[in-house]
Amino acid sequence: MNNFNSIITICLVTLFVNTSCGPHKNKSAQISVVTESVDNALLTRVQKETFNYFWEGAEPISGMARERIHMDNIYPQNDQDIVTSGGTGFGLMAILVGVERNFITREQAFHRFVRITNFLEKADRFHGAWPHWIDGKTGKVKAFSKKDDGGDLVETAFLIQGLLTVSEYFENGNEQEKALIAKIDKLWKEVEWSWYTKGGEKVLYWHWSPNYGWEMNFPVGGYNECLIMYVLAASSPTYPISKEVYDNGWAKRGAIRSSEVYFEEEVVLNYFEHDDAPIGPLFWAHYSYLGLNPTGLKDQYADYWKLTQNHAKIHYNYSISNPKNYKGYGENVWGLTSSYSMKGYSGHRPGDDLGVVSPTAALSSFPYTPIESMKMLKYLYDNSDKLIGKYGPYDAFSEHHNWYLPRYLAIDQGPIPVMIENYRSGLLWNLFMKNNDVKVGLSKLGFESTVLKN
Repeated sequence: MNNFNSIITICLVTLFVNTSCGPHKNKSAQISVVTESVDNALLTRVQKETFNYFWEGAEPISGMARERIHMDNIYPQNDQDIVTSGGTGFGLMAILVGVERNFITREQAFHRFVRITNFLEKADRFHGAWPHWIDGKTGKVKAFSKKDDGGDLVETAFLIQGLLTVSEYFENGNEQEKALIAKIDKLWKEVEWSWYTKGGEKVLYWHWSPNYGWEMNFPVGGYNECLIMYVLAASSPTYPISKEVYDNGWAKRGAIRSSEVYFEEEVVLNYFEHDDAPIGPLFWAHYSYLGLNPTGLKDQYADYWKLTQNHAKIHYNYSISNPKNYKGYGENVWGLTSSYSMKGYSGHRPGDDLGVVSPTAALSSFPYTPIESMKMLKYLYDNSDKLIGKYGPYDAFSEHHNWYLPRYLAIDQGPIPVMIENYRSGLLWNLFMKNNDVKVGLSKLGFESTVLKN
């Protein structure tokens, strides 16, 4: 018997022993309480294991999140010391989960945050933006690709999202904690968001390189994972963008709206990259929303709760339908997103489905699909011998291809403890959304939110 089912059996046996002398007890209600307790224990377990990727697994000098951790110890050349800016942003929030769930103390988290911010102060930046990859020992840029050797505004946004959340957590802290807040405020104000409009174009560009300039040529528009970048750019007290940049660049002058229905759910916004299926990989419903609360969030283009929840529902319904007849797909195994695969890193989604399931897709969707996500979580731990390791669920697997690999990626592990905590308590959403600069930015862009009414 596997560990998870053993726990359930022991709890139920205990329940009936303890209630056998009370015939008037409502045993169905008692069973419900026990089931809820077991589910909560499992949620805490996966949060702790994934949190530890960023705690025990961090690069020791910088304190930053390693880009990847391979339990089989097979790495690309010189890759073990590479840290990731966006993944570290997710990790900062995961560490806060660790404090709230008593995995570590507030003081331990504080000292780690100081180490990380000290490193970020000295690390390479390009008009205030950090690169995607950094050498964790030296702080020097590590090229993500040949021309991607400078500022990465999207990864910087993910990092800033985490930093601002940390700042809010320590808002009423002691003198040392207030010094950390001041350091974060300085890093935040030094990001030159408006400079990344490439000289005043009405769109934000993803990359700039001191060696290749704008040759990466990636203007960010149309729905994807980058909403948080536009929100933070509008929120900046020092280098803000205008609403016109948001409307013309991100929203493509209104063309971002979609009237399509896919697997019986409205798509809401236009996933421009994908012509063969009107939906993207599921991380698009996670990265921007680790701090940005989609509940009650609306603007002239979308209801963001409907958008994100429907995105998760579509992936679930797709797995139930299983149009390619992949072995294992169903109500307990679902969720496609960018992750490892038999063919290397791949952007799994309906329309580009290799038969590879990525646990982060369903687990990070807990706020949107709690019942369906719990089914996936239980399946993973029922098969823990091949799907679970030291830092929680491995990055991806395929029953169809009998493919299992004991490897992790920061950007996939990070959203799991954070989004589960948002489902359980709303912790990270509550912290990020109370930031005054963020409120200003959301108002500027025409958003509605409960936090803007307070």
